[in-house]
Amino acid sequence: MNQIASNWKDYEVIDTGNKEKLERWNNVVLRRPDPVCIWPIEDETAWKKADAVYHRSKNGGGSWEYKKRLKEFWTIGYRGLRFKISPTGFKHTGLFPEQAANWDFMMNAIEKSDLEEIRVLNLFAYTGGATMACAKAGASEIVHVDAAKGMVQWAKENMELSNLEDKKIRFIVEDCVKFVKREQRRGRTYHGIVMDPPSYGRGPNGELWKLEDQLFELITECQKILDKDALFFIVNCYTTGFSCSTLEQTLKHSLLKEFPGSVEVGENLLPVSNGDVLPCGIFGRWTNKRED
Repeated sequence: MNQIASNWKDYEVIDTGNKEKLERWNNVVLRRPDPVCIWPIEDETAWKKADAVYHRSKNGGGSWEYKKRLKEFWTIGYRGLRFKISPTGFKHTGLFPEQAANWDFMMNAIEKSDLEEIRVLNLFAYTGGATMACAKAGASEIVHVDAAKGMVQWAKENMELSNLEDKKIRFIVEDCVKFVKREQRRGRTYHGIVMDPPSYGRGPNGELWKLEDQLFELITECQKILDKDALFFIVNCYTTGFSCSTLEQTLKHSLLKEFPGSVEVGENLLPVSNGDVLPCGIFGRWTNKRED
C-alpha cells in the first residue's frame, strides 16, 4: 500500500529528472539532487527559473548557488502548522514533505481515538514535523528525541511558529536507543511511536548507528514501551536496497508477536505537477486494527 502526500498547498514538486528535482517551497524554487530520478529532463524551461541550485562536490557534500538573494529562512504551512525552511549545506531544507501522509494518518488516529490520554514518542525526530502534527491533533504528551542539538532547536522554532507552546512537548537531545532503554526502566509507555532512523550515523557521544544492523533491535526495544492500548507504530526508511518486504517481515516478527493488529508497508510518494510521482523512501506501519 503506497501513500502519497497530496494535500500540500505551499509545497510542490514541479519536475524531476537527471537525478534532480525542482521544488517550490512557498514562493521559492529550489533545484536539488535526488538519486532516484534517473530519467531525463524533458523540458528545461522551468528549471532555468530556479532561485537556488545545489551542486554536489566530488569530494562529498556540496554547496548552494543562489540565482537571487534569498532570506536566511522562510516558512510554509500545512493543516494549520508552520515550518521553518532554510537551505542547509547538506542539500536539505529542514523538512521532508512526503512525511505529510504520515502526519495525516497520525492526526486522524489521535482525533478519532476515545483514549483520555495519548502519549507519542518521536524518535530520530529531526525538526519535528510529526511532533507538531501529533500536538496539533490533541496528543496529551509528545516526547521528541534526536541526537542533533541543532535539529532539536529547529523543532522548538517550529513549535513556536505553529503556536503550540501550550502543548506538552518534551525535547530531548540523546541517542535514541539509550533513551528507549531508560524509558523501559522507568516503566513509561506510549500510545504511538514514530521513527525516522538514518541509514548511518552517530549519536551525541559518537555512538555508531547502522540501520540494517540495528533496526530489528530498535523495534524490539521500542515495543517494550508500547502501551497495551497503543494506536500506531510507524517506521520510515530511506536506506537504498532496504525493501518493503524486509520492513514488513521485520514488523511481523517483532510487533505482531506481542500486539494483535495489522501491518502495512509501502512507498512514500510525492505528486509531480506533470502527473508523475516521486518515490521518497518506504514506510511500515502497525495499527491496533486487525485486517478483516
